[in-house]
Amino acid sequence: HYNRMNVMGFSEVLRALPTIWRNMRQARALLRKWRPDALILVDYPGFNLAVAGYAHKLDIPVHYFISPKVWAWKEWRVRKIKKTVDRMYSILPFEEEFYRRHDFRAEYVGNPSVQEVAESMGHIPPRKHFMERQGLTDERPIIALLPGSRRGEIRNNLPLMVEAAKRFPEFQYVVGAAPSVPEKFYREVAQDPGLRLVFGCTHTLLKYSRAAVVVSGTATLETALIGTPQVVVYRANGSRLSYNIMSRLLKVNYVSLPNLIVGNAIIPELLLDRCTVQS
Repeated sequence: HYNRMNVMGFSEVLRALPTIWRNMRQARALLRKWRPDALILVDYPGFNLAVAGYAHKLDIPVHYFISPKVWAWKEWRVRKIKKTVDRMYSILPFEEEFYRRHDFRAEYVGNPSVQEVAESMGHIPPRKHFMERQGLTDERPIIALLPGSRRGEIRNNLPLMVEAAKRFPEFQYVVGAAPSVPEKFYREVAQDPGLRLVFGCTHTLLKYSRAAVVVSGTATLETALIGTPQVVVYRANGSRLSYNIMSRLLKVNYVSLPNLIVGNAIIPELLLDRCTVQS
């Protein structure tokens, strides 16, 4: 299950290595046994590019949906992609030109978030029904907190999000929780007796929120599509050294998808040591 593979950071990856290696052995064994007509890989480059390489050795055509973010960092991975991937399907419009410069063709097929948001907005309940269904009796306007779907992200970002939201007592704050993470974990991390969470209705929460604090990722694009003003954050360990290292590794000026797509800082980004309650 992806829950057991969805890890970031050195320590989390290290703890997950036995699971990752076991899944890799299983994936290779299934490819040898089934010899499919094609292999379709989705995102997750650390694992999937290794699977692509093995499939290539077996002469199995590899189709890759959602390109690895090689334009941001680890550009050397393009060489492996060119060698092992037969068709690349991109969800970001500027990736076609990036791969073209590397003499490789990527096909822009649109972003699934656009359709997902459009569909959910077409079936959105009235605000009163949403509030009643989620047990939100507070009448103050809402600040939505979206701390990510990985436990490490939630652990690093949620406490600061809560403390920052508390600086605006005229608002209430509500967490858009990931269905794969239990409520108990959020409460242990936040250490906030009054913490309010909603599961499985993040788009509706964003629609009825005055503003949002969002961890960098797909949720930033969904928030922009819904039209809710947002601040993008990413804490990690919050050290200045980490920020300096990251700024040298990244080959892009922004990390949030809306800023990357338009090529401009339309959304504030508070990263690592710049991600503080005061900011």
